[in-house]
Amino acid sequence: MSLAVKAPPQKAVPNAADLLRWYDRHRRVLPWRAKKGERADPYRVWLSEIMLQQTTVKAVAPYYARFLARFPGVAALAAAPLEDVLKLWAGLGYYARARNLHACAKAVVAQHGGEFPDHEEGLRGLPGVGAYTAAAIAAIAFDRPASPVDGNIERVIARLFAVEDAPFAAKPRIRAAAQSLTPPRRAGDFAQAMMDLGATICTPKNPACALCPWMGSCAARMRGDQQSFPRKAEKKAGALRRGAAFVAVRADGFLLTRTRPEKGLLGGMTEVPTTEWARDFDEGAAVDAAPLTAAWRRLPGVVTHTFTHFPLELSVYRAEPPANRKPPTGTRWTPLAGLAGEALPNVMRKVVSHALGSDVLKPS
Repeated sequence: MSLAVKAPPQKAVPNAADLLRWYDRHRRVLPWRAKKGERADPYRVWLSEIMLQQTTVKAVAPYYARFLARFPGVAALAAAPLEDVLKLWAGLGYYARARNLHACAKAVVAQHGGEFPDHEEGLRGLPGVGAYTAAAIAAIAFDRPASPVDGNIERVIARLFAVEDAPFAAKPRIRAAAQSLTPPRRAGDFAQAMMDLGATICTPKNPACALCPWMGSCAARMRGDQQSFPRKAEKKAGALRRGAAFVAVRADGFLLTRTRPEKGLLGGMTEVPTTEWARDFDEGAAVDAAPLTAAWRRLPGVVTHTFTHFPLELSVYRAEPPANRKPPTGTRWTPLAGLAGEALPNVMRKVVSHALGSDVLKPS
């Protein structure tokens, strides 16, 4: 008597309709997302997509609300000084996005009559709009059959098809797979459904596979190693850079600040004066680079911050010059009472809090 051999389960073909049915029931409510039956606003879609680059929904939500209140449309944003845009962006990180945001608004007004192009090619011609952002806007705002691939979608596709390639090599295959799944109708809903699936079900750790509408289509789940996808490249940490930051507070409550160069890291943002950030920083010579002559004292501890390509460690020096002290060339005195509204990047907020306490950065 022979025993029947049980055939392995057959992987079903992913069906866009299954995901859209799931999305219709479980779609997230997001400030920038049009309600069911409403037409998406291209300005709001674009604004949210720029803000969400390398940033979480939770972090973006309050910034988005403030931006929309201050700049309700692309014309208002284009007409605003860059300084105002940077001030509202302060704390959100990756500040080149804010400069590109402003430049893009100006381009939309000057070159397109205040209307966003409704296709990927036209959108790609705008400052700060890359392949992903163009596809996202085209799909979500104009329902074009475009296939944006963000981190969430990349994870879903990598697991769905068990993509073994390392991250950079996998991108063309993942993009092609996403395009093959995108339906000709409801492309915008499909893109947002993929984002929601990755954010709420197909999460990096402990994915809720039993709740996934594509559970029967996932090659990685059938193998039982879904959490190992997407494959990760070995991270190369940049070399530590060090420097000194100088916090000078006048007796009448003004802080010495300056604006960083328009181009480069933290371009156009406000900072307290610092030395260069170098691998071979000499602490013993730090005060020689102070912005003005004063009784500088080094505060205990250091401020640490990690940029994309390198970690930073800053010693903090503080001095109290007299009220009548004039600012050195290239610097200015900023009232502490208005410091919360300045375009201080996160690293500078850490420095100021280290020297003066976090209360000084709370809105008055």
